[in-house]
Amino acid sequence: MAKKKDKKSGLLSVNVTVADNRKAFFDFYIEEKVEAGIMLTGTEVKSLRMGQCSLKESHVGPHKGELWLMNSHIPEYNQAGPHLQHDPKRWRKLLVKQKEMDKLMGGVQREGYTIVPLRLYFNAKGLAKLEIGLAKGKKLHDKRESEKARDWSRDKARLIREKG
Repeated sequence: MAKKKDKKSGLLSVNVTVADNRKAFFDFYIEEKVEAGIMLTGTEVKSLRMGQCSLKESHVGPHKGELWLMNSHIPEYNQAGPHLQHDPKRWRKLLVKQKEMDKLMGGVQREGYTIVPLRLYFNAKGLAKLEIGLAKGKKLHDKRESEKARDWSRDKARLIREKG
């Protein structure tokens, strides 16, 4: 995870990943990816620009006909006063087009898929975006297979590096 910080202010620049959910790729087959906007308060954006966020235990779900990011942790911004602080685990509304939301919700209701947050980043315009994926859960034997493949690719790279 390459973070590019501005030396003067210590803030992250654009097009840099703030948080990855690597465990999602181990636990799920990701069928389709969608970029969603996310509604944040000012102190949340400042914390994200400092590179502080966790998507490990978070999930995306519907509430009153909209998609919400639940249980993601964005810590409080220390430089702000106590009256400006936000709740670190609050639900955050996701901004997606109706067509994309219908496709995601249809997959969840009909085919047993789930919506998983994959990556939180700032785009070229400086807006916070969340990459979400329509995912199907892996069984235990599938996880073992992917672990074997990962170990073999690591060993293969090591052998190539040593031999040639």
